[in-house]
This record gives sequence, structure tokens and C-alpha cells, in this order.
Amino acid sequence: MDGTPHMTDASPPPARDEQDAWKRVRERLLAEVGHATFASWLAPLVLVEIDGDEVVLGVATRFLRDWIASHYADRIAALWARERSGIQSVQIVIHVGQPTAVEDELRAASKAPPARPTSGARAHDTGLADLGSPLNGRFTFREFVVGDTNELAHAAAQQVAGVDHLPFNPLYIYGGVGLGKTHLMHAIAWCIRGREPGRRVLYLSAERFMYQFVRAIRQKDTVAFKERFRSADVLLIDDIQFICDKESTQEEFLHTLNALLDHRCQVVVSGDRSPSLLDGMGERLRSRLQGGLAVDIQPANYDLRLGILREKAGPLGIADAPREVLEFLARHITSNVRELEMALNRIAAHAALLGNAITLRSTELVLRDALGAKERQITIEEIQRRVAAHYNIKPSEMSSNRRSQAVVRPRHVAMYLSKQLTSRSLPEIGRKFGKRDHTTVMYAIRRIEELRPKDKALDEDVELLRRSLEDPDR
Repeated sequence: MDGTPHMTDASPPPARDEQDAWKRVRERLLAEVGHATFASWLAPLVLVEIDGDEVVLGVATRFLRDWIASHYADRIAALWARERSGIQSVQIVIHVGQPTAVEDELRAASKAPPARPTSGARAHDTGLADLGSPLNGRFTFREFVVGDTNELAHAAAQQVAGVDHLPFNPLYIYGGVGLGKTHLMHAIAWCIRGREPGRRVLYLSAERFMYQFVRAIRQKDTVAFKERFRSADVLLIDDIQFICDKESTQEEFLHTLNALLDHRCQVVVSGDRSPSLLDGMGERLRSRLQGGLAVDIQPANYDLRLGILREKAGPLGIADAPREVLEFLARHITSNVRELEMALNRIAAHAALLGNAITLRSTELVLRDALGAKERQITIEEIQRRVAAHYNIKPSEMSSNRRSQAVVRPRHVAMYLSKQLTSRSLPEIGRKFGKRDHTTVMYAIRRIEELRPKDKALDEDVELLRRSLEDPDR
């Protein structure tokens, strides 16, 4: 996926003296960075092998690998050099092998709804339950399908669920409608409750927070409101954009957020865009949301959409659905995961109620209204106009032969969005862009996919354009 080799458990285990040296290195790391940081970042590291003058260490995810490599690799190498004078460097790799203790806990906690709080839970836990919103039993880590576009958010969510305190707080997850933000929020809550039943976890939407706050004002009960919210150990607030332009609600949420962060309580917030793009959000609250870790979920690419369909087909009783049907859905339902699941549900229900086999033809008939509406809503011409206006170029430049960066970048973005938001084939898209070959379109799509994770400005441009195209009235 990113060019870095993935180690597996096929590698022979390190010798006993190497493991002893690694144990001493870990002990020194723990003494230097402290328990919280060690548990958050370094505890999952395993010794894979020592190859000449290089030590190879492994972790389970790319997110952890990149963070450790940029923050701790040099120090780990120095500590190893004290153990073995010939060691020159440390390499961090993605290691698929024996799961860590944290991974075991995450897996166990995500397989079933959590146990009830123990008798030692505090008396006002019931009050917290009344404040919060119910959790969806299907929204666990086990049911979340991971791909390139949501891998970072998934890894960060697992980190939050797996340890008590993190170096980044709050965790802010953002992305468009139906991409999996709420699923990850629920998964974090389920996992923490399963891992530590006595820990007070509160999940609710920002809209419900506002409702509870207004009701407390009317009932002249704001002191009790403040105490109940600030008694949470973990607070998860969904769809923070709903309190934009609500100054008094923002002020109260900021006070709540500050109080929880000051007491090292974990806070997780989700929104439909990055904190810097939340119009109507006060600067102090915006700064607080940006002070932790912000991770985005991008629209699912074709491979992830197909993986989700395969994962969801089994529970619906249509695991034997023809591959061409799933591929058809993955190509045509591109806006969000929620619509993808709804389409699959309709196909499964139609087949079960009428007793008919699922075929490509029957799928086209069942979904003709949804697919037809989508085709009428977004066209390549509309995409070209929106992108051209955003980048301040003429729409005719989309089909021109100009190759300056000021024109090539918008043209690539428009081709990328045309593939994401329409059902047109690559040759059809190419014809709309000055009769270009389909390989040119493929290159443009691949180029934007490669640049989005690295170029924040480009990523935000693409996301804004996508949302404006899917909802022209927003």
C-alpha cells in the first residue's frame, strides 16, 4: 500500500539474549517517557529481528509505525547502542504476528455489548445514562471495514479505546455524511465500557447537548447540568457542527471541555469538516478542538466500497450474490457508505420477499430510481463548472491542451470527482475532457489519491467540492 514491507510471524523469533536486551531497552524507555506515554505509544512494540547493525521493531498499524518512527526511533536506537555497540539504526515496520495485550482487549471488547457497571460505579452514572444517547450494537470495531480512506481514523480510535490516557486529547474525527464517524464513536464507547465497566462513558450528539443545556437554563438547574457532564471519564460528542452559531451553547461546551481536559479525561468529537472550516465556531473552542489530534475519513474508494459490500452481504443472507452485482454497486453508489448499505438492504429484501435470484438485471431494476436520481443530480459538466469556479479558471480549460499547473491540478481534481460521483466509465470521462485517453484519466485519479493524504489544502478543496456537488443548496 505504501511501499513499506510488512513483516509477518513467519520470521524466526529473536534469540533469548536479544529479548533480554530488548526488555532492558523497554525499561529505560518507560523510565524516560513515563507510564502514560509508554502505554499509549511504545508498549505495542515487539522485537522482530536484529539484522546486522539494524534492529527491526514491529507494530500492528501504519499509524503507530509512522508516529513512533518520527518521535522515538532515534532515542530507541541510542538505547540499543548501549546494549550492543554495533547497532546503528532502528527500523519500525508493520508486523502481523502475535497480537499485543491491548489488541486482545480491543478484540474481546468489540465482539459483544459491554457488561453492566460493577457495584463500585458511582451513584450518578444513572444520571449520565439519562444525558446520553443509546449506542448502536452493530457499531463496533469488529464491524468496521478498514481501507486506505479511513485507516488513520480507525487506528486513532482504537488507540483511544485501548488506553486510559493519550498524548493527544481531544481526538477530533471529521468527514462527510455516512462515512463512518458515528460508527467509530460508538465503537470507542462500546470498547471502553467492555474493557472497564466501571468507567463513566457518555456519548451524545452536539444537538442533544444543546437541548440538555437549554432545558437546564429553563429549569434553573445549570449547576447540576455542569456537575453531571463534568463527572464523565470519557465524553464523546457527535456532529459538533450543529452548535455552530450557537454562542451560549459553545461557551458552555468549551467550559465542559476545559474541565474534562484539565482532569485528563478523554474527549472525542466528530464533525463534518476540519476545525479550521467550522464557520460560526468561536476561536477559543476551535483552538481547543485543534489542540489534540484531528483525523479525517475520506469518501470510500472503489476497493473499500467493494470490501464493505462483501462484509455486509453475509449477515443479510446474500453471501452468494454474484460478484458482478457487488462490483456494479461499488461503481455506482459512491457518495457514502450509508447509501451503499441501504442499496444492499433493498436488494436482499427484494430477493427474500419474492424468492428471486439476485442478478445484475434485477439489481438494476430494484435500484433504478435511486441510480436515476443520482445520475440526474451530478453530471460531469456540473463537476467541471464547479471545479473551474473554485479554482478561478474557465470551464473550457478542462478540455484544453494547456499543461500549466494552474490548469492541470483543477483538471485532475475534476476527473477524480467525475469517477467518484458519477457512474461514467474512464473512457467516457476522458471524452468529456477533450477526448483524452482513459489512461490519462487513470493517472489523474491516482495522482489525486496519492496527494490527498499529504496535501492538506488539496484534501480540503476536494472535500468541499464533493459536498457542494452532492448538496448544491448547502
